Parts: sequence; C-alpha cells; structure tokens
Amino acid sequence: MKLSENKATLSFSNGKPSVDFPVYSGSVGPDVIDIRKLYGETDMFTYDPGFLSTAACQSAITYIDGDKGELLYRGYPIDQLATKRDFMDICYLILNGDLPDAAQKIDFDAQVTNHTMVNEQLHFFMRGFRRDAHPMAVLTGLVGALSAFYHDSTDITNPRHRHISAIRLIAKMPTLVAMAYKYSKGQPFIYPQNSLSYTGNFLRMMFANPCEDYVVNPVVERALDRIFILHADHEQNASTSTVRLCGSSGTNPFAAIAAGVACLWGPAHGGANEACLNMLEHLQANGGIEKVGEFMEQVKDKNSGVRLMGFGHRVYKNYDPRAKLMQQTCKEVLKDLNLENDPLFKLAMEVERIALEDPYFVERKLYPNVDFYSGIVQRAIGIPTDLFTAIFSLARTVGWIAQWNEMLSDPEYKIGRPRQLYNGASFRDIK
Repeated sequence: MKLSENKATLSFSNGKPSVDFPVYSGSVGPDVIDIRKLYGETDMFTYDPGFLSTAACQSAITYIDGDKGELLYRGYPIDQLATKRDFMDICYLILNGDLPDAAQKIDFDAQVTNHTMVNEQLHFFMRGFRRDAHPMAVLTGLVGALSAFYHDSTDITNPRHRHISAIRLIAKMPTLVAMAYKYSKGQPFIYPQNSLSYTGNFLRMMFANPCEDYVVNPVVERALDRIFILHADHEQNASTSTVRLCGSSGTNPFAAIAAGVACLWGPAHGGANEACLNMLEHLQANGGIEKVGEFMEQVKDKNSGVRLMGFGHRVYKNYDPRAKLMQQTCKEVLKDLNLENDPLFKLAMEVERIALEDPYFVERKLYPNVDFYSGIVQRAIGIPTDLFTAIFSLARTVGWIAQWNEMLSDPEYKIGRPRQLYNGASFRDIK
C-alpha cells in the first residue's frame, strides 16, 4: 500500500472543523481513504451496509475488475491459469505467491497426496448424521471436527503449523466431500489412491465401488479440475470475509474454514449453481423448451416473482471471465459423454441463447455467469445437485486458508469488530 499525494477532506455543514484523511493506492484498482481515525476525531462512524464501499484488509492474492470482467490470481489472468496449469499449480500459487517450478511441483503434490486420508474415527463420526442430511450440513460438521483430530497443527502463531493445516485442509476436503456423498448413497467409503491426480482421485472416491475397477475419464477429470481452478478464490466475498472475521478471534484454522463452509451454503453465494439447476429442472417439468420464451418474459416482469438464476453477478458488470472458460468446458464434456441431445442441456442452451440476444438482458448485462455452466457440467458428470456447493467448498478451501494465513501475517491485523447505527430504544428505567 502506497501513500498517495492526494488526501480526502471531510467537511460539515454545521460549522464543525473539517478533517483530512490519508489516501492510499494499491498496485491496481481504486484508491482507498484511510478512515481509521474517523471516530477519534469526529465521534462518528461510517455507514456502509454490506460493506459495498469498504476495504477491510490489504491482500495480494486475488484482484477483480468487475467493469473489465477481469480476474487475477497473484497477477495471472484466470484464462491463462485455467488453460495452462492444473489445480495443484494454482493451489501452490495462491498459497505461496508464485507458480511452482518442476521440483517445487513434485514436492507440493507429494505433500498434498500424503495427507488425503482422514482419521478412521471420522467414519464413525459420520454415522451420527441422517443419510438424507444435506451434504453442506455434513461437511460443516466434518471440517469443524478436524480440529479434534489434528490438534497438533492448531497453533496459529507457528508458521509451520499454519502450513501443515493448509496442506491438510486442501488434501482432506475431497475425501470428506466424497465421504458425504457415499454416506448419502449407502455405499462404502473409497480410500484415496496415491497414484492418481488430485482431481482424478476425487472422481474415483466419488464414483468407484469395491466390486469393479474405476477408470478416470480424462475429459471429465480436466473439466472438474477447471471448475476447481475457477472457484479457488474470489477476493473478499462473503465466505472469505467470514473466514477472516472468524479467524481474527484467534480460533484454529479448521473452525475458521468450517465457518466459511457454513457461509458458502447460502443460496445467494455458493448455492447459486444448485439454485440454477433447480430452476432448469423446474422449467423442464413445466413445459420444457417450448415454455422457455414464456418463462423469460416472466423474468422481465418485476411483478411476477420469477428470477433467472445463473445470470448476472454482484461484482462483474461485464461478462464473467470464468463463464467463458466454463462454457467451452461444458461443450467438451457434453460432447464426450454424448449428452448434447439431453433435454435439460438443450433447455439450458435455449435459455442462454435468449438471454444473449434479448435487448432486456443485454442492456442490463445479465450475461451467463460461472454458476450457470458449472452446474450443467457437474450434472453431466453425475454429481447430484445438492452436492454442488460442497464441490465449491472443496475448491475454495485453498483461497480461504491463504486469506486466513495472509491475515495472520499482517502486522495491522486486529479482531474484527464492525460498528452499527443503533435505532432501538434509548435509555429507560424499569418501573
């Protein structure tokens, strides 16, 4: 952060003296006004519901330019990373700041691979859940429970402990997600296989069974690996902010990541791709492709209450750069699995066509976002809809743990304590 020559002056219409605040510049993006002394000098707070105009931290991990439709991990454009590297490379980059060389990649991959198994007691812990429990309910409990099994790496003041916790979380999340799926199906858990890639191993734990061999489809493997890359981090979103806020109290990393999982469960955040596919399935059950035009007209009617899921984005005011990559991946998977003529996928493509051609959606920049395509790809692979957000959690874990570690390394870090505009009863006595 660099101090700007400019300064911000706050003036008052009631005659109170004005106050100057320093302005800082980052490497890219908007400048920020440092208001840390605002309360001390004015006896006032700022009011910013949703933190839409507030920078709560410094970070060097991810940068988004919503107007340009740009997403950078450590300075690298997402399209280059998603097409030229695998998810383990991106994990190394997000955690360490640079892409690994050949020796570093071998070492990092080996570290993650050697931590993919979970304590056997977690299998018994899992049996306390109903088999029809939502996977995110199960995953929140499992991730939080890791602190009871791996308490030898929960000293947050020890950089070595933080590193081991990061590796453990990245390595074990696929195992936990696969366990949640297998448990819901009444199938035996499949142990990790060290000879497979991170993503290939996850696919095997999900879909293999003890009765026959499982061969990983390379097209599917690459598609899911790309989903992981595109969801690895996304700046200070709700779940990342939750992890930082939870972690600012000094809690252990497993508890902080469990808080992130719980936040991601919300339909306005990580549950968006699940909501998107539910929308398509509802449309398919109520007329299918012949009713798409009527449905899209209802979407344009503000009084109808009908929402178009998977289009538009809180941050991106242009095309979501991840969506372009996911669109191509979607086509590759559907072709490889001979699902191009699947009714639901045809329905999705018709919704997309209308949204990209209709002036109503184009003028409002309601382009397809990454959730629209990733849900279609996951359904094609065979992942059930209610597991989509757990997959998202798996991918986002590296971003959460990197952001958490960055916060703890920041000399300006303090426990989070937002202020409020109180509008309740003033002082009163009991009579």
